[in-house]
Amino acid sequence: MPTEHILYSFRRCPYAMRGRLALAISETSYVLREVLLARKPVALLEASPKGTVPVLVLADGTVIEESIEIMRWALAQNDPEGWLERDDVALIERNDGPFKHDLDRYKYPDRHQSDPLTHRQRGMEFLSVLDARLSGQRYLCGAKRGITDAAILPFVRQFAAVDSEWFTGQPIPHLQEWLASNLSSPLFSAIMLRVAPWSPGDPVTVVSGAAELS
Repeated sequence: MPTEHILYSFRRCPYAMRGRLALAISETSYVLREVLLARKPVALLEASPKGTVPVLVLADGTVIEESIEIMRWALAQNDPEGWLERDDVALIERNDGPFKHDLDRYKYPDRHQSDPLTHRQRGMEFLSVLDARLSGQRYLCGAKRGITDAAILPFVRQFAAVDSEWFTGQPIPHLQEWLASNLSSPLFSAIMLRVAPWSPGDPVTVVSGAAELS
């Protein structure tokens, strides 16, 4: 039986990012297996036939296939900042549903045969909601960061990167400040480790839980 949790991940995937954020803040150690999406390893497909990342295989063999479930599992083990106290389920579901739908069609119009500007505008409606919430508080659920911030951050990052110059000119200053602050944090830097795609027989990359991630 393995003695370490194993995370199949892809560095730039927003779902994988938020899983890694929760694993980091919960000080959970794991073996990181970076996945090349064009050549998914057999071990990943055996653990999770749907073949998407992230997938967390626990030391006892239990498989967790959804990023938000990985987050909540990790925080249930250890939650030093009280992230689960700031869990806005409805806001996260809106991010994962309508906003992600528009984000994909804004970023990949050829793939979806979509009008990117229409979906950019629809995405901005959600971002304006976030900006309004941040106008009176530092984070999405109050004065401290929580799971809601970590769950939504990677998707806002992806939206902003499609046309960064345009994004910078939008009237959402509180959201822009929130995004910049979180992206420059030690926590975010820690989860963006660059490793080569994993293949069986490669050296093991262990990510150790770190407590100093303010």
